[in-house]
Amino acid sequence: MAPQSILITGCNRGIGLEIVRQLAEQTDPPKLIFATCRNPHSPENQKLNELATKHSSVVVIKLEATDGSSIREAAKEVERHLNGAGLNVLINNAGIMPPSTLESANAEDFLNVYNTNVVGPLQLTQAFQPLLKKAAEANKEKAMSWNKAAVINVSTLLGSIEKTPESFLYFPMLSYRCSKAALNMLTQCQSVGYKNDGILFTALHPGWVQTDLGGKDATLTVEQSVKGILKVLPNLSEKSIGILIDWEGNIIPW
Repeated sequence: MAPQSILITGCNRGIGLEIVRQLAEQTDPPKLIFATCRNPHSPENQKLNELATKHSSVVVIKLEATDGSSIREAAKEVERHLNGAGLNVLINNAGIMPPSTLESANAEDFLNVYNTNVVGPLQLTQAFQPLLKKAAEANKEKAMSWNKAAVINVSTLLGSIEKTPESFLYFPMLSYRCSKAALNMLTQCQSVGYKNDGILFTALHPGWVQTDLGGKDATLTVEQSVKGILKVLPNLSEKSIGILIDWEGNIIPW
């Protein structure tokens, strides 16, 4: 059974857009699917707006994940749509991955990537925590799950410190790797700090996906990745708290 409400960031394309599509087309979809993007009226969001027109459950929300005021305004709009209910799931999907090597990386590169990939999810979770907690309190009898209250931080295998020797020479992406390792730490800290609120926190590796970030040589289509993700998320439980899990449900070491 799908949660009553889900918010996904970075829905103008790639994984975010496909999550919205597959959720909306489920036999028993969430009542509210909040799909966020920087500029809902931009031509690049045509496919997202078409989904919103076709499915009444899809609500497009303007959100810049690196702008605190934009996040707060989005939270207010989401709260209005929820009409007294809480938010069951927040999927922090928005992220960037510019070219970055040991030789080319600089302060501007790192600060820009960290602002999007780490500070963004931090501020988003802070803003939506009251609504997530409200959803958890409304389902006190339920065990930890995405039907109760959950935050999914979209991370990557490339953020695994233990796995770095296996792939660094082929995929350096230094600032991206470091930001996702930091996101993994943030996920772990959030899982401990918000556990008493009944909110489940998990980091998710969607696989190597054929998106603008993953490139055309990636091994998974967006549809395949999201199909796997939407099989994994309903099975999250207390055992899933504060771990890095992939699109097939395998645990990835930190």
